[in-house]
Amino acid sequence: MSKKRKIVSLAVFGGIIIALIVGIVATAPPAGAKEPINEVMKDAVLHETGRINLFGAVQVNPALVSAYIVTAILIVFAVIVRIFFIPRFTPIPGKFQYLLEKGVGLFTGLAKENSPHKTQFIGGYIFTAGAYIFFGTLFELFGFQAVTVSGHSIALPAPLADINGAIAMGFFSYGVILFGGLVNNGIKGMLHALKDFTLPVSMSFRLFGALLSGALVTELVYYYTLTSYVLPVIVGVMFTLLHALIQAYVLTMLVSIFYGESSEKKEKSEKAVKTKIKKEKRRKVS
Repeated sequence: MSKKRKIVSLAVFGGIIIALIVGIVATAPPAGAKEPINEVMKDAVLHETGRINLFGAVQVNPALVSAYIVTAILIVFAVIVRIFFIPRFTPIPGKFQYLLEKGVGLFTGLAKENSPHKTQFIGGYIFTAGAYIFFGTLFELFGFQAVTVSGHSIALPAPLADINGAIAMGFFSYGVILFGGLVNNGIKGMLHALKDFTLPVSMSFRLFGALLSGALVTELVYYYTLTSYVLPVIVGVMFTLLHALIQAYVLTMLVSIFYGESSEKKEKSEKAVKTKIKKEKRRKVS
């Protein structure tokens, strides 16, 4: 590329950037029309003023609509993959098959490492939960718009940015742990899992706190004029990607560990240890 072309391309690019900045500044609302920062932060947590009519029948938080959309997308995607792609898988995987096998292998390995007793069930659950957390967190990056009850436009947040969604995920995961203990070890296994009664609370607030912190930081960056150019995009994408990866891994790892502890056949393991000790004593005597 010649120097003249470089200069022309740089000038065009600079002109586009300047035009965008001028357009943003020119169309920005007056300073007096801004909502107070404490109201902005409160609404980001409680969603009191940004409710949406669901099917015109009931008012719900926007995160619930996001949860329905993400769930529907994942189900449709899973059905399409199962019908059209999996039957065509080959011993030498292509790009899509390789990525899918890597994702399944990651959670299967996590299940085998922490819950070797019932790998298939817990592997399937943590894969589903991890995919929901990951793609549900990334969902807010697309900025899908919805109209609130008051007639304002709002970007749909991540499903777990609502405290109700985080609590539901935490308690459902805890129910899976209790179920594993009950099925594999009976009442004793379930009682063993019940000892960690703070687990669903910690998982719920860990999810909610992590996602909320990113949302609040992004709201703060957007709120002030000096930091509302370019920086919100970097901050929003960075926080969203980090939280999607970290929270999906942390929750699935915790569930697999506690599920493995509750489903472990303790009586059999104790008997095995006793038999080994007896055998060693017999060998020493002989």
